Amino acid sequence: MKLKTLELQKIYREGEADLREAGIEEASLDAWYLLEFVTGISRAKYLCDPNMVIGEEAALKFCEYIERRAKRIPLQHITGEQEFMGYTFRVNEHVLVPRQDTEVLVEETIKFLRPGKSVLDMCTGSGCILISLLKMGTEKYYMRNIFGTGVDISEDALKVASYNAKALGVDVTFIQSDLFENVSGKFDILVSNPPYIRTSVIEGLQEEVRLHDPFIALDGKEDGLYFYRKIIADSVNYLNDKAMVLFEIGHDQGKEVSELLGEAGFTNVWVKKDLAGLDRVVIAMYNIDNCEHK
Repeated sequence: MKLKTLELQKIYREGEADLREAGIEEASLDAWYLLEFVTGISRAKYLCDPNMVIGEEAALKFCEYIERRAKRIPLQHITGEQEFMGYTFRVNEHVLVPRQDTEVLVEETIKFLRPGKSVLDMCTGSGCILISLLKMGTEKYYMRNIFGTGVDISEDALKVASYNAKALGVDVTFIQSDLFENVSGKFDILVSNPPYIRTSVIEGLQEEVRLHDPFIALDGKEDGLYFYRKIIADSVNYLNDKAMVLFEIGHDQGKEVSELLGEAGFTNVWVKKDLAGLDRVVIAMYNIDNCEHK
């Protein structure tokens, strides 16, 4: 995109056209987000005065961002942020960009959070799940003495998560660990959005995902169930009796993950659908008597 004007409406339309030509599905929306990001101008202000003139520096930055987006760089990697559960999280190439689908996991998990309870977030990534839970629990439901531990194998991901926790004023413990390798203690809630995409499927994903999201945050191995098996098998050593376990799943994995939990002795297993009517979260209870006999 070449800078031809400093008029807001015209530069927006040119950016939108460039994205549309590049095959960006939501060209209009993405162009607007980028324009709003660089100028700070709200939609209401834009509608009141679409012909206002913006500064050349902001216009050049908008052009730069449009060119990057046209190359399939994710919008969130350009702005460095993503909204999730009403909070703003820093994101980059080291973490999975939070998706709206994952909000269902948070909404279901918060139902089991109580004062004095501890939460373990396995494969925490940006920390968006755990941080949202603790912030909501404290500020929306006025809970005290709730504790959170986030675990990830990636040191770079944990740097992002730590930044987000500090920025949002949430006290969280983060541990670099290959699943439970460096974890100790027992927890009342285990929540996880593990890698669950079959390896063979990843190459067919959108460029924004397969080229820019961390491969280790996507790859669920051959059948997509590798991490569910590992987490379920090892979790029994880290859960208090009657602890709740909640997993985000792919839309076609509800039956399989439910069976894995049932076979391991977990009880009260059920699947929560998302707003599109697709299986999204599997929920189960750890029963020490059942699981010890497995």
